[in-house]
Amino acid sequence: MTIPICGYTFNLMVEDSEHLDAVFHALSDPTRRAMLTGLAKGPRNVGDLSAPFDMSLAAASKHIRVLEKAGLVRRSVQGRTHVCSLDAMPMHAGVEWMRHYEKFWSQQLDTLEALLVAEDQAAANKPSKTGTEAKKKGSKP
Repeated sequence: MTIPICGYTFNLMVEDSEHLDAVFHALSDPTRRAMLTGLAKGPRNVGDLSAPFDMSLAAASKHIRVLEKAGLVRRSVQGRTHVCSLDAMPMHAGVEWMRHYEKFWSQQLDTLEALLVAEDQAAANKPSKTGTEAKKKGSKP
């Protein structure tokens, strides 16, 4: 969707795509997901976020920057301490994107279920060969 404003054209799909890419990139790493889990319990400083992992503060900061770029983490400075807090709202775009495809797969699975049920009913309604019919085929003329 593009919107012309004051002579400029803004492509909202590109902006949304870039935002969605950043969110999924941030969530793709298990360390970052674990950091988000910790932040869901409340704000943490960088040292607290890096403590459960075998990594330096610099490495933890790189992970936090990825989370910040996605908008999932807000960092504030209190003296010399960097405190991070969770902002889960950007995940909503990812949920909505997946929900769109959930509808697609639900429809596909409903169609498959209907085909399998019809196949089972057809097999159940098919006349089976009785013992005398089987003997007739097996007997010699």
